[in-house]
Amino acid sequence: MNILWFAWKDIRHPAAGGAETVADTMAKLLVGDGHSVIFLSANFPGGKHKEHINGYSVIRVGRKFTVYLFAAFYYLRHLRAWPNIVIEEINTMPFFTRFYVFKKKKVLIFQLCREIWFHEFVTPLSYVGYFLEPVYMSLLRGMPFITESKSTKRDLLGYGFNKNDVSIFPIGVALPKREDNSVQKFTTFTLLSIGSIRSMKQTDHQIKAFELAKKYIPKLRLYISGKPNGTYGAQVLSMIKSSPYANDITYLGYISNVRREELMKKAHCLLVTSVKEGWGLIVTEAGVQGTPSIVYDVDGLRDVVNFGKAGYMTKENTPESLAKSIIYVYKNYRKLDFKKLKQWHSQFTYEKSYATFKKLLFS
Repeated sequence: MNILWFAWKDIRHPAAGGAETVADTMAKLLVGDGHSVIFLSANFPGGKHKEHINGYSVIRVGRKFTVYLFAAFYYLRHLRAWPNIVIEEINTMPFFTRFYVFKKKKVLIFQLCREIWFHEFVTPLSYVGYFLEPVYMSLLRGMPFITESKSTKRDLLGYGFNKNDVSIFPIGVALPKREDNSVQKFTTFTLLSIGSIRSMKQTDHQIKAFELAKKYIPKLRLYISGKPNGTYGAQVLSMIKSSPYANDITYLGYISNVRREELMKKAHCLLVTSVKEGWGLIVTEAGVQGTPSIVYDVDGLRDVVNFGKAGYMTKENTPESLAKSIIYVYKNYRKLDFKKLKQWHSQFTYEKSYATFKKLLFS
């Protein structure tokens, strides 16, 4: 099968995250099964127009806001006859392929973005996006959707989609090949923050919560990794430097996957405070290493910690509530059922994810 994949970003994009990791994994496995895959996505400074990655091809046209128009033109001019199946991945905005692609189509959506508009876009664009999302999503009703969590499916049903048109596939991670007891936890209780430092991730909440919890846990430490994004990223870096506990906050910048996995093993707890997620992939990655997460009670994150049964959810989505949860986890850490934690997160494997995704894609 020839599979054409419309996506805002590919795995080499500087802002690539969990969604791109999932897409890259599914594409690699599709290629391994003998299918041909082409991504049609946005270009970026220094990006190549065409590139071969992990067995599949990437064609980059337009940029962040123009890719939707340029991708349509490129498809109509160069790829109209090529695909047997088209995947339209929605990350904030749809490509509206139903109006110009007359092949078998599936829509892949990780999350709806209504709340995120106010964190990632300036006024008045944020209000435009907030009020237009229900309108442009209504134009896609009747198309077969694939998503990763019950939360996102519930959002789609709230927009009037038929429940039979929305299917869920589990997001998988690579499980540790063997139990590694050589890596020990940090000697002092350590919190970890991983991911792009941008407004919708609310990294500033984590720093504020750390400072509040530090009053009760004097030796508490915080490690932060991730690329700072725009003005918000600069503000977070300034917060770290000016913190009264700056000596106990370590900012690592961008780190490799190997380093990230090591930190997940050594840290005592991961903090995730996003405004909204499709599925908190980073929580699963930490969980299979036996490290619990404290998350905000929002779409996607509540799903990944099984509503507090495989991690911790704050009672309120505030730094104060997060600090209380940190203190609670610290006091009760020895009572945590690490075996149960790992069992929950270890069920989300690449193999299970791909099997369901492939079945839905070709159905």
